[in-house]
Amino acid sequence: MESPPGTPIVRGAVDGSVCLPPWTASAERLASALRDLGVAGDVHDGEGIALVSVWADLIVWTDGHWYRWWTGQNSEKTGRRLYRVYGTGNPDTVARAVALRCTELQETRRLVQPVVESPS
Repeated sequence: MESPPGTPIVRGAVDGSVCLPPWTASAERLASALRDLGVAGDVHDGEGIALVSVWADLIVWTDGHWYRWWTGQNSEKTGRRLYRVYGTGNPDTVARAVALRCTELQETRRLVQPVVESPS
């Protein structure tokens, strides 16, 4: 089986199969679990990290060990953003937490439709 262009291949793959890096595999598992809940998520692979873009202000990133995303809150003491962090061992549980955050955002921040100019 031939892999798509740009697909990273990890040495040691058995029978010529493609092995994804752990961060990409974790992101793909989360995106799949989100799809099962009816939530769309786009995976973007990088060097040592992968992102799952879900909604405006909701991007989950993973290094293959942890999932992290902004809770939408800042620390009262430091003013820094507060993040939710889960291990990658149970993407179904993480997907439910991400879906809840997505619902919160959808209720408070509707996406604006692009302005379409009428033909003159």
